[in-house]
Amino acid sequence: MTASNEDLFQQNRDRRMEEASVVRKIVLMIISVIIVLLLIGALGTFIYVNASMKAVDSDNDTTQVVEVPMGATASSIGQSLEEQGLIKNAFIFRLYVKFSGEANFRAGNYELSPSMSMQQVVDELNDPEAGNTPSASAAVPEGSDIEEISVILSGSLGIDQQAFLDKMKDEAYIKQLIDEYPDILTEDILNKDIRYPLEGYLFAATYNFTSSDDITVDKVVHMMLDKSQQIISPYLDGFKQKKLSVHEALTFASLVENEARNEDERKKIAGIFYNRLADDMRLQTDPTVLYALGEHKSRVYYKDLEVDSPYNTYRNNGLPVGPISNFSENALEAVVQPEESDYLYFLAGDDGEIYYARTFDEHEELIEKHMHLDE
Repeated sequence: MTASNEDLFQQNRDRRMEEASVVRKIVLMIISVIIVLLLIGALGTFIYVNASMKAVDSDNDTTQVVEVPMGATASSIGQSLEEQGLIKNAFIFRLYVKFSGEANFRAGNYELSPSMSMQQVVDELNDPEAGNTPSASAAVPEGSDIEEISVILSGSLGIDQQAFLDKMKDEAYIKQLIDEYPDILTEDILNKDIRYPLEGYLFAATYNFTSSDDITVDKVVHMMLDKSQQIISPYLDGFKQKKLSVHEALTFASLVENEARNEDERKKIAGIFYNRLADDMRLQTDPTVLYALGEHKSRVYYKDLEVDSPYNTYRNNGLPVGPISNFSENALEAVVQPEESDYLYFLAGDDGEIYYARTFDEHEELIEKHMHLDE
C-alpha cells in the first residue's frame, strides 16, 4: 500500500470514528431526554395521584349517608362518591382499591365526609360494622312545609308529631341552631311574625337511620340542616350578587318551588318575580295565601286574598316574612340564575299549563280563556 493510500485509509477511518462518536452523542442525548421526560412524567403522576388521595375539603366535617347497593362495582361506587363530592377522582379510586386489594365492599349505608381522605373512605367502606342497612327512613318531598314534615316523621320514624312542632317553636333551641349553622341560619328567622323559624330550612331528601341510631327530634333536625347546608353553601355568592340574604333567597326559592313544576318553569317564574319586584308590584302568588290560611286546597278564591297575614303577597309588598315550604335545588338555582324576559304575569290554567303575559289586559284574557273561577 502506497503512502497516499495509507493516508486516505486513515482519513476514512478517522471520519467513521468521528461519525460514530457523533451518533453516540446523539443517542445518549435522546436517551437522556427520554429519561428526563419519564422522570418528569413519573413525578407529575405521583403528585397527581397523591393529590387525588387527599380529602376533598379537610375543613368540612359535614357527613352524608351514602348507599352502596348490593353488587355495586368499585367503578360505580367511585363514580357516585366523586359526584357527591366525597373523593376527588373516581378513576384513581378504582385503581387504588384494585391494587390494594381493598375492594371487598359490603352493601349498606355509610356515613362519609368530604374531610376524609380516600384511604379513610376505603377503610370505612370495608368496615363490616359501618355499613348498617337502614332500619328506618323518612322521605321528605320538595315543597313540604313544617307541619307536613311533622306528619312524615311521625309516620316513618315514630317521632311524636306535637313534640316536633313544639321544638320548631322553641326559641332557645332555635338560637342554639343559629350558633351551630351560622352560614345558613341567621336571626332573621327569629322574627315574631314567622310561624316556624325553621320553615324552608329542612331540606327535601330521604333520611336513613340504622338500628343503632337513637332517633330523636334533635338528631333528625341536625341531619336535615346538615343536608341544607351542603346544598345551600355553593349558592351563597350567588345570593350576594342578587343582593339577597340567605333568608330572602330561601323565601324566594320556596315561592318558585310552589308555583312551578319543572326547571324551565322555575327559571321563568323566578324572572317574573324579579320583574315585579323591580317595578314595585306585589308578587300576588297564591301559595302564600294558602300558607297564610294554613290550608291545602286546589283553588284560591277571591275572599281568600283578603287574609291578614305577613305571608300574604296580595296584601304585602315584596317577599313574605319567610319561606312557606322547603324547596328543590333547581328552585334555588332559579333564584340565582333566573330567565330574563319582559313578562310580568303568569297563571296556572285548568289544564295544568302555565301561561305568561306582559300586560294586565293580556293576563285577564288568559284568565277568561284558561280558568273558571268561583267566588
